[in-house]
Amino acid sequence: MRVGLDDKGISRLRWMLRNTILLLIPTEFFTYWRMAVKSCNAICSIDQTVSDCRSDLQFCGFVLRCLWMRSEGKPKETGRSAAALDDLPRPDLPAANRSAAEIEIINFNFFYGRTQALFDINLTIPAGRVTSFIGPSGCGKSTLLRSLNRMNDIVPGAKPSGTIKISGEDIHAKFTDVVLLRSRIGMVFQKSNPFPKSIFENVAYGLRINNLARNKTELAHRVEQALKQAALWDEVKDRLHQGASGLSGGQQQRLCIARALAVNPHIILMDEPASALDPIATQKIEELVLDLRGEYTIVIVTHNMQQAARISDYTAFFWLGKLIEFSETDRIFTSPENSMTEDYITGRFG
Repeated sequence: MRVGLDDKGISRLRWMLRNTILLLIPTEFFTYWRMAVKSCNAICSIDQTVSDCRSDLQFCGFVLRCLWMRSEGKPKETGRSAAALDDLPRPDLPAANRSAAEIEIINFNFFYGRTQALFDINLTIPAGRVTSFIGPSGCGKSTLLRSLNRMNDIVPGAKPSGTIKISGEDIHAKFTDVVLLRSRIGMVFQKSNPFPKSIFENVAYGLRINNLARNKTELAHRVEQALKQAALWDEVKDRLHQGASGLSGGQQQRLCIARALAVNPHIILMDEPASALDPIATQKIEELVLDLRGEYTIVIVTHNMQQAARISDYTAFFWLGKLIEFSETDRIFTSPENSMTEDYITGRFG
């Protein structure tokens, strides 16, 4: 017998599912998953939006899968254990290899329900370089950025088509391990989002859940190394066990970068990382990006064209979901091939 619920009831159920699922014991994975599916089928009447419930079940399954694999120490589907992430190949640094493709985007389209956000994107992002996405708001920059580590998967109604390859591997292939994919691609958001934990525990979080540190000594070393890479160690080394909320906005953003670097990613995605910071903090973030260039492949979304000119090696200009032009940054800003690119850069629109 199906029981109909109003919108408020469905929203309440979704909230309960999302929060309760985080407390489940990993070893009870299959039992609770069957219960969740059965409950969803029982409470969703035919005339209600079942897709919303399904998306939440997918989210719950993703969380449970992460917890189960981490706690049981299971190897991923690729045959690599979490502890083997350090052994993954890094982008080569010699000049002869720096132009090698790290990210290949082929005929990529993206839909939010019936609304198409990206149209036939073809783009090759070289390894060990900084690539900026520029364009007016709503042109698809962040959508494409989030597609690179499949963060859009949990958005209801989101549908990608086409191909994205990371280091030659199709990220939408049937047996792609999304957990491993995201561990290789760090993400820094527009607004700093430190956990309500100490500075040390913020950086150590990813190392703990991925079992990347064998003991406390190694954990402390990896945390220190990440903080030094983020140019934050000297400012926080005497208060590592104090709350991260006591840091300034710029320090919190660098802490989030350190958290991303701690798990040794190949690629770092940055979605307007300095848009909410003052000029001094912005300068430190930009200097950090330049320091990381070569060791990591960095893709950054920015509305600040001067920032793109200062820190990026390549620049892609987007307009209404379409890639208008992609080239070396110097060429884009001095002699663009497309008149629309020139008009945007010179401030005639946007």
